[in-house]
Amino acid sequence: MLRILLSLILLAAPAVQAQTPPSAADLAGYGGGHLAAHEDNAAAIRRLAAAGADPDARDRAGRTPAHVAAFASSDEALRALAEAGGDMNALENRFYDVLTIAAVADDPEMVSLALELGNRADLITSVYDGTALIAAAHLGHHEVVRRLIAGGAPLDHVNNLGWTALMEAVVLGDGGPDHTATVHALVGAGANAAIADFDGVTPLQHAEARGFADIAAILRGSSQ
Repeated sequence: MLRILLSLILLAAPAVQAQTPPSAADLAGYGGGHLAAHEDNAAAIRRLAAAGADPDARDRAGRTPAHVAAFASSDEALRALAEAGGDMNALENRFYDVLTIAAVADDPEMVSLALELGNRADLITSVYDGTALIAAAHLGHHEVVRRLIAGGAPLDHVNNLGWTALMEAVVLGDGGPDHTATVHALVGAGANAAIADFDGVTPLQHAEARGFADIAAILRGSSQ
């Protein structure tokens, strides 16, 4: 039964990464704050703000300029948008915020900047009712995971799939160095390794079933 469950999980894994950056057509149609955010043009954003432009204007996918800045790794634009009163916790149509976009992109500097500018590490994001930490753990982005932990991300939030960040690092990971480092960071910060999934299977049991010896050793150590 466990082997069947794991097969289904792995087949579903790509759907978890459901973020949609601006398309070529979106970029071609951008003006104002969205264009300035994509181009990391902080001066233009400040001029627009002084002229009364809405820093939280939405494109057809519900993206604000802040979301566009996150997708483009436009740090100075994001800072200017925050100075202009932009909502750092806005969610686009797929329910992603700046922090989760940066976490999925493995952009530690943007993650730290978003936290500095007021993006909440405990914000519930995505159709999976997850967090930026869960998204980063799923992908093995261990430096991002460490920065989110330092920023106060909830370690044991359970999404609507029944998974914590620790669980996702195991069941959606590959057992390699990046996911092992992610598990190490989570366990070291105090993540609860006893939280099982909806079928009562623990992260350790999943790690053992998948042959992730290094991760299993870390999880065993957390229970001692």
